[in-house]
Amino acid sequence: MELLLLSLLLALFVSSVTIPLFLIFYNHRSQNSHPNLPPGKLGLPLVGESFEFLATGWKGHPEKFIFDRIAKYSSHIFKTNILGQPAVVFCGVACNKFLFSNENKLVVSWWPDSVNKIFPSSLQTSSKEEAKKMRKLLPQFLKPEALRGYIGIMDTIAQRHFASEWEHKEQVLVFPLAKNYTFRLACRLFLSIEDPSHVAKFSDPFNLLASGIISIPIDLPGTPFNRAIKASNFIRTELLAIIRQRKKDLAEGKAPPTQDILSHMLLTCDENGKCMNELDIADKIIGLLIGGHDTASAACTFIVKYLAELPHIYEEVYKEQMEIAKSKAPGEFLNWDDIQKMKYSWNVACEVMRISPPLQGAFREALNDFIFNGFTIPKGWKLYWSANSTHRDPVYFPEPEKFDPRRFQGSGPAPYTFVPFGGGPRMCPGKEYARLEILVFMHNLVRRFTFDKLIQDEKIVVNPLPIPDKGLPVRLHPHKA
Repeated sequence: MELLLLSLLLALFVSSVTIPLFLIFYNHRSQNSHPNLPPGKLGLPLVGESFEFLATGWKGHPEKFIFDRIAKYSSHIFKTNILGQPAVVFCGVACNKFLFSNENKLVVSWWPDSVNKIFPSSLQTSSKEEAKKMRKLLPQFLKPEALRGYIGIMDTIAQRHFASEWEHKEQVLVFPLAKNYTFRLACRLFLSIEDPSHVAKFSDPFNLLASGIISIPIDLPGTPFNRAIKASNFIRTELLAIIRQRKKDLAEGKAPPTQDILSHMLLTCDENGKCMNELDIADKIIGLLIGGHDTASAACTFIVKYLAELPHIYEEVYKEQMEIAKSKAPGEFLNWDDIQKMKYSWNVACEVMRISPPLQGAFREALNDFIFNGFTIPKGWKLYWSANSTHRDPVYFPEPEKFDPRRFQGSGPAPYTFVPFGGGPRMCPGKEYARLEILVFMHNLVRRFTFDKLIQDEKIVVNPLPIPDKGLPVRLHPHKA
């Protein structure tokens, strides 16, 4: 009897292991069974080619994953499996145009499961639905009239930032300071939080959250994903306290209804008269704070890097910014007209974002089976477009490794080649906001200092944004009065 029981237990154990493994391998093989798929391979079951995809970024060359496979398969479209999903990578102008032009027709925005798990409110609907809600809320705060009003605030915060964090110091770490600047701006403009200690309380958790959002979703202690979940829980708790206090202030007339985007979210209801709940608002504010500072801080950091490496570029930026500074009365802040004069400076910023795009690419999902360039794209498969596939292609940008702001003079690059903010209906709605905060940063930087890099060959890590491995330490040389 004992032997029979032991045999049954053993059979049950073997079944519990082998059946899931069989299903995994069957599902993996069935992904290759669709007719006329693009060339490529799906890699190992579950993990696919995720490690290679992420590792090229960790080594500072995210474009390598893309260009190695374009060369290997002699195709600008190839299949793979990344972040646990069968995917087709689309490269080049025709692919960009197709994806950006077919948003909500053939494809829809897609985020990895890690995003849904980090933002609990999206589990009630989906990250796609949440993104649609956000796009309805943002226009009022990103329209030209609103943006004009932000410039003076940005300049005020920038001046305070440079006075407290840069001046009277021989050397600084640029990347954490750039994050501090853009995060302070986002906290002020989205939440009306100005107290530096309050802002600092959020800073480290947001860094953990940002680095773990696009990661392999393994929720074990010490993994980036696990740290991101813990960080999001901490931030959410803090935000809920702020939200509840604001609700009270609005009810008592202590806060104006147009104060910031938080007040707007609290007072805006849908067509059925239903307002967002507190958790919903907290998650959307987290997303806004990430989007409102993370990519811009990377752009600001690399602007410092290239200005330090290229003195002739620095001199042209300095000349343009000092012309603007000399036109201002003492104590007068930058305004919209000043920003419009910063044409060369913005060309420099664009060239920085071409070579080191803060947004490496993004995912879409096929709504139905469709055929593109003769290949079948199955329903439900993910599609990934890569900024580097055009930014570093010599067909579109001759001598792509050369830093040349003149590429952006006149009409600039051809459509769908320069895509640091995406394109089509899904183009980043904060593009103009980012332009303002970057240019205000450049103005306040160059009018105060020249600077030298302290590590000449500092490694760049992409995780998921490009980051100098040691934070870009520079030696500062203040301009003589």
